[in-house]
Amino acid sequence: MTSPDPFADYDLFDPAFIANPFAAMSEIRESQCPVAHSDRWGGSWLPTRYEDIVAVAQDPSLFSSRQIFVVPPPPRDVSVGPYGALRTPPITSDPPAHHQQRRIILPTFAPHAIAKYEPTIRELCHALIDGFVDRGEADAAEEYAKQIPVRVIAGVLGVPLDMADQFTSWVRGVVEVGLADPKVRVENQTRIGEFFRGEMQDRRAMPREDDFITELVQTRLDGELVSDDFVLGVCNLMLLAGVDTTWSAIGSSLWHLAQFPAQRTQLREQPDLWSTAIEELLRVYAPVTMARMVQRDSEFQGCPMQRGDRVILSFPAANRDPRQFSQPDQVQLDREDNRHIAFGAGIHRCAGSNLARLELRVALQTWLERIPEFQLIEPTSIGWLGPQVRGPRNCPVRF
Repeated sequence: MTSPDPFADYDLFDPAFIANPFAAMSEIRESQCPVAHSDRWGGSWLPTRYEDIVAVAQDPSLFSSRQIFVVPPPPRDVSVGPYGALRTPPITSDPPAHHQQRRIILPTFAPHAIAKYEPTIRELCHALIDGFVDRGEADAAEEYAKQIPVRVIAGVLGVPLDMADQFTSWVRGVVEVGLADPKVRVENQTRIGEFFRGEMQDRRAMPREDDFITELVQTRLDGELVSDDFVLGVCNLMLLAGVDTTWSAIGSSLWHLAQFPAQRTQLREQPDLWSTAIEELLRVYAPVTMARMVQRDSEFQGCPMQRGDRVILSFPAANRDPRQFSQPDQVQLDREDNRHIAFGAGIHRCAGSNLARLELRVALQTWLERIPEFQLIEPTSIGWLGPQVRGPRNCPVRF
C-alpha cells in the first residue's frame, strides 16, 4: 500500500501519519506551498508553519470555532438527537459571546484556584504506582497516565470518582473512535449529555457548597440564568478537553523519558529545571489538533479557501517549525525561548492550561521519585492514536 501524497492527499487517520506526523509536516512546511489540501474526510486545508497556524487561530472573524473537530459533522442520515450537536462553550463560540462565556470558567482554573489540587494529585499518583511498583513492569500509559486526568476532572466537577472508567470510555468514543464513526460519536455525546443533565438537575434541587456545577447553574449573564445548554456544554467541554489531552501529554512524556536516562537524572538532580522542562515536553509532544471553519470566500497564503472549508490547526506542527525553534525535534529541558502553542493561540487558548501543567508536573515528579530508572520493554510496539488528540495508548516499561 502506498502512502498518501502529503501535499494533495494527506490522510489524518493514516496509522503511519499518526505514529509520526512530523516527517510529512516538515516536507509540506519546507515546500513552496506550506498549506496543503486534501479531499479526504470531507476535505481540509493544513497549514504547517508556526506563523500561519497562529494567524488562523488569531482571526476568529475569518476562521470560526463553531466546529472544532478535524472531521465533518455527522451526515444527515445520522440522528444527532439533543446532544449530538451540543456546543461546548467557550471553545466552540465566536466573539462576542465567547468573551463572556470564557470569563465564567477562568476563575476555576486560575493558578491560585488549582493549587489546592496538588496534594490530591500527588496522593493519587502514589496510589497508582503502589498498585504496580512491586511487579517491576507496568504500562505507563494505561495504568498511570490514563488514570490521572479523569479522576482530577471528576474531582473538579464534583462527580463520582468511581465512574472514571465510564468517563474515559465516553471521551474516547467522541475524540478517538467516534471521529471516524459518526454514530459512535453521537452515541457517546448523548451518554455524556444525559449524565450531566442528571447532575445539573441534582444541583438545582440540592445546591452544594464549593461545587463547580452548582456555580454554573447559578451563574447569570446579562441578568438571566445561563441556559441548560450552556451548563451542559461547559461540563461536556471539561470532560472532553480535560481527559484525553492530559493523559496523552503524560504518556508521551514518560515514553520520552524512558529513552533518555540522562534527562531523568537532570530532572532529579536539578529540580529548578522542572518549569522549563514541562514547557519543552509540551512543545515537542503537544497532543492537540483543532479545526476552524472558513467564514467567507477568501485567500490565505495563496490558497483559495471557500466558505465552509475546514482548516486543520496542527499545534504539534507549529511547535516543530525550525523558523520558530532551534533544533525543534530535540527535547532541551532548559530551553528558555519557548513560545510554544501546545495549548493553542488567540482567544481560544486553553482555559485549563494551568491545571494540565500541574497534572503533568506532579505525575512526572512522582514517577521519577518512585521509579527513577525505567526503559521501554518493546519500543516498536507502542500504539499511537490521533489525529484530534495524539498520544501513546500503551507504553509498557520495565524497572
